Amino acid sequence: MADRPANGAVTAVDSSRPSDDDPTAVDVLIVGAGPAGCAAALTLAAAGVTVQVVDKATFPRDKICGDGLTTLALRLLADLDFDPATVPSWRVVDDCTVRGPSTAAIRFPLPDSGGDFAAIARRSEFDHALVQQVIAAGVPVRQACAVTGIEHDGTAATVAMVDSGASGSVRAPDLIRARQVIAADGMWSPVRKLLEPDGYRGEWHAWRQYIDGVTGPAADELLVWFDADLLPGYAWAFPLADGRVNLGFGVMRSADRKGADLRALADGLIDRPHVRAALGADARPESPGRSWPIPARIDEATLSIGRVLFVGDAAAATDPMTGEGIGQALLTGRRAAEAIIAGGTAAEVADRYRAEVRSELVADHKMAVVLGHMLARGWGADLAVRIVGSTAWTRRNFARWLFEDYPRALVFTPRRWRRRMFTGPGARFPGV
Repeated sequence: MADRPANGAVTAVDSSRPSDDDPTAVDVLIVGAGPAGCAAALTLAAAGVTVQVVDKATFPRDKICGDGLTTLALRLLADLDFDPATVPSWRVVDDCTVRGPSTAAIRFPLPDSGGDFAAIARRSEFDHALVQQVIAAGVPVRQACAVTGIEHDGTAATVAMVDSGASGSVRAPDLIRARQVIAADGMWSPVRKLLEPDGYRGEWHAWRQYIDGVTGPAADELLVWFDADLLPGYAWAFPLADGRVNLGFGVMRSADRKGADLRALADGLIDRPHVRAALGADARPESPGRSWPIPARIDEATLSIGRVLFVGDAAAATDPMTGEGIGQALLTGRRAAEAIIAGGTAAEVADRYRAEVRSELVADHKMAVVLGHMLARGWGADLAVRIVGSTAWTRRNFARWLFEDYPRALVFTPRRWRRRMFTGPGARFPGV
């Protein structure tokens, strides 16, 4: 995770802001208005930093996702004063039910110690609500705008962009100069490709489909299935407040999983007996399913190039065991913003950000990888479900661990120990 110079030409230089008399200059340009970019924007704006956000999409837009929000994500959203009431499909869940390849389903209750520990929200609505919060905070958000180039000099980065909605436009791109750039532009990260082209395809392959007409248990219960042919991976059914269910699966990419095999998994998921029983006989797809890659290599990802900091999926910040990434996106977005707020040269900002990510995420990533290997075999998944479901104490604490109430590797990282680290309340949103 070493810092890399942009185009081989950037060294440690003073990160003073661009000229105040330049109308195209900002302190920070954020590319991408998803959770990572919005978390960074809100944190920077609260500190009085001049920031602008650009995104190639127009919101609201669909984002292929499982729609689940862990305790980590909820606490970070509460810290940002996010209002769940702005998301129509928002639904708090109190437990989850897990089924191993050969084990009966076991219910894992989340704590009743106050606050929220898990929620489900359509990403199209959730991301739009975050963008609206950023706009309300006074941050300009330029939508339908694609980044086409980036260059560095001794004081700033110059970013070229064009309106992505202007098909066939030949006009010259707009230019903006920024002291720092935060790339929150997703798995394929156009900014990263401009600076460091690669053929990265992600560690996970995931698929999602919205289901309507649900009359079975899935209408009210969060369900997870470790089916043998999905290992290492799982299928899910997450209930939304609008009466629909997010049905999907995530599997690790490998040479053994061909495109045809993945399509077969998707086509047959709803008709698996236990899935159909959970959804009910009248359940039907609302629209065709969609698939997407999930990155999960934060331990070796490029986190900075010159004046650019990478966050969220652009930094491959996803739990390698579950594929969850919203909490990690919010966290990396905030840490990048805080590193910039602390000041210093571009190199010092990058060093500070990388150190924070290493401290908070890398140990948990490695722990999740080890546990993922155990779940890769049917007997391992069955054994794990039986062990964590053996007592009321193990069921409750497994649910907290699964939903990132505390870091994956907390017990092995004493520097993060604190009072009530296993017994604290969930997220408490302002005004709720």
